[in-house]
Amino acid sequence: MPDYTIIYFDVRGRMEMVRLLLSDQGQDWKEEVVVFDSWIQGDLKKKAVFGQLPAFRDGDFELYQSNAILRYLGRVHGLYGKNTKEAALIDMVNDGVEDLRVKYLQLVYQNYDDGKADYIEKLPNDLKAFEQLLTKNGGGKGFIVGDQISFADYNLLDILMNHQVLAPNCLHDFPMLKAYVARVSARPKIKSFLETDAHKKRPINGNGKQ
Repeated sequence: MPDYTIIYFDVRGRMEMVRLLLSDQGQDWKEEVVVFDSWIQGDLKKKAVFGQLPAFRDGDFELYQSNAILRYLGRVHGLYGKNTKEAALIDMVNDGVEDLRVKYLQLVYQNYDDGKADYIEKLPNDLKAFEQLLTKNGGGKGFIVGDQISFADYNLLDILMNHQVLAPNCLHDFPMLKAYVARVSARPKIKSFLETDAHKKRPINGNGKQ
């Protein structure tokens, strides 16, 4: 069995999509929780490539950058499409999710109180691309690319669920995305993970905003 370890703060943040992937793939992992006070002391930060968390360990192999971790696990667990064209589309979707996540994190950490209403008003402009991609792929009844789940699905599911907390009605005008979230989150192993205390008690973001 793989010896997986997540090294991160006690938040969902940029690793919940990895937890969703590992859960759905029936993988176990350990959590090394980093306390923020220890982080700012600098020893672990000096060790971290690019001075950032999260980190991920597979045995003695250590990797940084959340999207690199996702792609690595995508290759290991056959979650990178059936051919090079599907792989390229999966990369494209994942880059789109990253663009949305960056906007979301800028709101949460830099301008939440003053910027939330404007962010929610503009959110449909970001969501419509995913709705269109999903609709074009089998009429929106499956996954975001191809006919099998990919690492990008876990990333997309996570960011959409975060937005459903931020703005509960944000998918009202996007029926394909709304059904997609319900369908993928109902996969048995994902559903079980989402019902765990570990998931429920772990805050979405480090500053309590959500």
